[in-house]
Amino acid sequence: MNFAEARYANIFATPLVTHVLTDVTELNASLRQQILAHRSKNPGMIQSNRGGWHSEVGELEFCSDAGQRLISYMRELGDEATRRVFADYRAPMVPMAWRVSAWANVNQEGDFNNVHVHPASTWSGTYYVDVGEPTNGAAPLHLCDPCQARTITFLPAVVQGSVYVHPKPGLIVLFPSYVPHMVLPHEGTGTRISIAFNLRRDPYP
Repeated sequence: MNFAEARYANIFATPLVTHVLTDVTELNASLRQQILAHRSKNPGMIQSNRGGWHSEVGELEFCSDAGQRLISYMRELGDEATRRVFADYRAPMVPMAWRVSAWANVNQEGDFNNVHVHPASTWSGTYYVDVGEPTNGAAPLHLCDPCQARTITFLPAVVQGSVYVHPKPGLIVLFPSYVPHMVLPHEGTGTRISIAFNLRRDPYP
């Protein structure tokens, strides 16, 4: 039997969007200043972070106009990513209203984030303000295959189970909120500053 003409497709694909924003030197400088100032007056939270500082969750009110500018970029990227998903499925695009929640993360040498997901959201993402003068490469964002069984049972020597995204200032990353992810320990003397966020479709899901 000749199966050369058999139809082959990859199913259950997981989208990943990365984009480096241009002309953000002034934006990042403003974000950095206001995040560090806010950290000096607030103890922060412990979530997935081990070490480091995690701000309260909101819409980056403590970053004033710079925070609102970044929030608008998050919404725009969510629209574009969603448009591409609809196009992949050959479905007419439906206008989306996004509820945004965001928070700042400040890591020093050795700080990291455990594996976690962001429940009750549509998209999740990260924006990099400062990678912190790393000595051995900026601590990457580690994205894991959301189908854990696949990573250990289906041709594990061939099928990729992890994706590493290497930070740079101005990089914004977007992925479905169900994707497990972590941040490897920061190796460097500088301060690593990122802003994590969720976009939740309203009405959800």
